[in-house]
Amino acid sequence: MPLLHLRRAAAAGTLALTAFGGLSALSTAPAMAASSQVTVVHGIPGQPVDVYVDGKKTIPGFQPGKVAGPLTLDEGSYDIALTEPGGSPDDALLTVDDAKVPGGANISLVAHLSADGKPTLTPFVNDTAKLDAGQARLIVRHTAAAPAVDVRAGGDPVFEDLTNPKEAKADLPAGTVAADVVLAGTGTVVLGPTDLALKEGTATIVYAVGSAEAKTLDVVAQTVDGLHSAPGGVPSGTGGLADRGLTLPWFAAGATGLALLLAGAVRLRGARRTAPARR
Repeated sequence: MPLLHLRRAAAAGTLALTAFGGLSALSTAPAMAASSQVTVVHGIPGQPVDVYVDGKKTIPGFQPGKVAGPLTLDEGSYDIALTEPGGSPDDALLTVDDAKVPGGANISLVAHLSADGKPTLTPFVNDTAKLDAGQARLIVRHTAAAPAVDVRAGGDPVFEDLTNPKEAKADLPAGTVAADVVLAGTGTVVLGPTDLALKEGTATIVYAVGSAEAKTLDVVAQTVDGLHSAPGGVPSGTGGLADRGLTLPWFAAGATGLALLLAGAVRLRGARRTAPARR
């Protein structure tokens, strides 16, 4: 039985999102409008999906734990739908209607479990500010059905009391960092330890995904490059696990201080609170 049932649930509203914590939007754009770069992250265990943008299958057979993109969309409004592989947008598992994405942003759109285990889509604006020589940026995002956590490096807390769907970030000397995730205020390890290779001039984005109750917690990583102080390229947003061969190109732009608005309805087709792997 699939993770997402076809029993309908609905949630509607308008969500105001600020820089480094929002999803994008898309309304019909002029011919020369700026484009935004969007990377899609799949953090829902056990549920492969097809991703549709305005009714067009854009990412087929998208597997849990993978990163796809970056894609490029003109400024405007779009309908986004996640379906079972081979399914129809008319019978989507999860949809965002009339998502408005401005031009000139670098965004990650994450399909993941909410704190109470329901599948959801959360957008984040990626910090593409230039880094000083020898520096790298580490961004940690809590997108798992799990309680608050602390993220440690070398056994010392770096980010504390991080809750779903919050993020924390720091600019650090480039190099390898041994990191783990523990329950907030304790020494109980729930993820890791793992070695993170933080390369100069890049932002490494680490997502905690899955469900603590279902014992499916895992980590998904994404890398945004080209952040050297002396321009060395356009930030690509390419993840180390990224799928290739997408039909839409993407290119980058800075998003510092940008306010975003996600307007419309997010519809879920009933979901379990836990996320067992599909057999």
